[in-house]
Amino acid sequence: MKTFDDLSEREILALAISLEEEHERVYADFADGLKQEFPASAAVFDGMREEESGHRRRLIELYRRKFGEHIPLVRRQDVKGFVERRPVWLVHPLVLDTVHKTASSMEAETRRFYEKAAARSQDASIRQLLDDLAQEERHHEVRGQELRKEELPLEVRQAEERASRRLFVLQIVQPGLAGLMDGSVSTLAPVFAAALATKNSWDAFLVGLAASLGAGISMGFAEALSDDGALTGRGHPWVRGLVCGAMTAVGGIGHTLPFLLTNFRVALAVAAVVVIAELSVITWIRHRYMDTPALSSALQVGLGGILVFLTGILIGSS
Repeated sequence: MKTFDDLSEREILALAISLEEEHERVYADFADGLKQEFPASAAVFDGMREEESGHRRRLIELYRRKFGEHIPLVRRQDVKGFVERRPVWLVHPLVLDTVHKTASSMEAETRRFYEKAAARSQDASIRQLLDDLAQEERHHEVRGQELRKEELPLEVRQAEERASRRLFVLQIVQPGLAGLMDGSVSTLAPVFAAALATKNSWDAFLVGLAASLGAGISMGFAEALSDDGALTGRGHPWVRGLVCGAMTAVGGIGHTLPFLLTNFRVALAVAAVVVIAELSVITWIRHRYMDTPALSSALQVGLGGILVFLTGILIGSS
C-alpha cells in the first residue's frame, strides 16, 4: 500500500475517478436494495448516483487533457488511510438508518481526500477541480437531506419508518422473542426439578446449563430451517437462527447461574427472582414490539411460566 503523500498528481486523479465510480455503484446498489421496501428512499439514492456520475465525468475530462487516455487502476484499498467498509452486496437486507450513515461517512471521507489532494496539487486546473469537488462533497450531505425532503414528504417518511420497524420485528424481534420465551419457560421444569430432587446447587447448575445449551442449539436450527425468508421477508435464515438460538440459551442460563451459589436455599430464592425478571422482560417485549396489551401479555406469559414452574416443583418433590 502507498501513503497518500507518495501519490503523483496523475495517481491522485486516477484515485479520485475510482472513488467516484465506486460511490456511483454503491448508490446504485442502495437504490436497488431499497426499491422494494423503501421506493422513495431508493429514488433519493438514485439522484445521488447521478451526481457522483457527473463528478466522475468531470474528473475523466480533466485527466484526458493532462495525462492522455489511459487511466491506471488506483483503488482506495491500495492507499493507506481509507476506512474499510463491508461490501454492500454482502449486507442484506439493507437497513435504512445504516444506509444513510454509510452514505454520510462516504461523503465525509471523500471530502477530506479532495481537500488534502487540492492542497498538494501544483497544477492550477487540477487544484481548482479538486477544490470544487471538495466543496460539492461538503454540501452533498445537505443535498442528500434536500433530496429526502423533495422525494420523501412527511407521510412517506413515516410509512418507511413503519416498514423499517416491521422488518426489524420480523427479522430480529420475533425469533429473539421466541427463543427467549422457550429458554426462559421450557427450562424451568428441569432446572427446578433437579434442584429440589438433589438439594444440590451444582447438580442443578449442570442440568440447567445442559438444558439451556441444548435448547439453544435445537431452537437455532429449527428457526434457520423453517423458511429461507424469500417469501416471508423474515431475512436471512441463519441470522434468525443465530438470534433465536442465542436468546434461547440466554433465557435458560439466566435462572441457572444462581445455582453457582453454594448455599442451596439462597440459590433457589435468587433463581426464583431471576425467573420473575425474565418473565417481566418477555412481557415488556411483547407489549413494546408485538402490540400486545400489557395486562394480556402479563397474564399469558405469567400463566405459562407458573404452570411450567409448578411442574418442575411437583416432579422434583416427588
